[in-house]
Amino acid sequence: MRAVVFAYHNFGVTGLEALLRHGFEVAAVFSHEDDPKEEVWFKSVKKFCQEKNLPVFCPEDVNRPEEIARIRARKPDIIFSFYYRQMLSPAILEIPPQGCLNLHGSLLPKYRGRAPVNWVLIHGEKETGVTLHYMLAKPDAGDIVGQRKVVITVEDTALTLYLKMEPAAAELLDEVLPQIKAGEPARLPNRIAEGSYFGGRRPEDGKIVWTQSAWEIYNLVRALTHPYPGAFGMLEGEKFLVWRAKPATSDYVLAPGEIALIEEKALVGTGSGELELLEVEYRGRTLKGAELAPGLKPCEGKRLQ
Repeated sequence: MRAVVFAYHNFGVTGLEALLRHGFEVAAVFSHEDDPKEEVWFKSVKKFCQEKNLPVFCPEDVNRPEEIARIRARKPDIIFSFYYRQMLSPAILEIPPQGCLNLHGSLLPKYRGRAPVNWVLIHGEKETGVTLHYMLAKPDAGDIVGQRKVVITVEDTALTLYLKMEPAAAELLDEVLPQIKAGEPARLPNRIAEGSYFGGRRPEDGKIVWTQSAWEIYNLVRALTHPYPGAFGMLEGEKFLVWRAKPATSDYVLAPGEIALIEEKALVGTGSGELELLEVEYRGRTLKGAELAPGLKPCEGKRLQ
């Protein structure tokens, strides 16, 4: 079966490896050039394709007429999308006779849309997963071919969760690709009315609301810590980044955002409970471990906004 693939990120490499493992002919791969403004921690699809001698293209807009013509000229039987960052236009979706399939990082119909790995952590979910589904013009709305669940622990960050989801994606693809190649894929309804949709996140969306509970703030911190831009408050007009923290309790009553140094621990008051700071960045300095409390001494008693 001849495939055109849209791929980026570790999941893009995972998907391509699975297609090659199961004997698909990869006629072309469309990916993205890395953004120099982004902390690129994931594998390069472009480099993978070059190593495997697969034709790879990185257009700024894959939905331009000349790119659509390029895709059509490859005569794909099927199209796959593995964490590609652009929506494919209806003109592309109608090209392959066997349809278009997308790998999504949640258990659809929950968490349709952008940044599902970050959103499940922000909302304190206990499980997520990966879904392979047919593509429609509406995002993440087509019939489901298969899913794999992934357990979320309270210690997981976006990075550790990604690393748990990759093998789940490989297992899912190993199960369903032979069915797809044989022309007998499962098609389960994607009941989007029973699910949820979330949009993309911007760095400024990481601003902490200190009147939220310590657990809610903790979930935001672990969802946005490295390699993401980080959760932050403002202290005396400058950004105060919280890279690691954990909910804590103390005998002191701290106002939301108030910083206190208690028994060599750096605590911040919230709307419910305290947050213990474990790693922060402020005024060009990263403070963690034994240097944290002494380093924050000038901030004691001040309020994060």
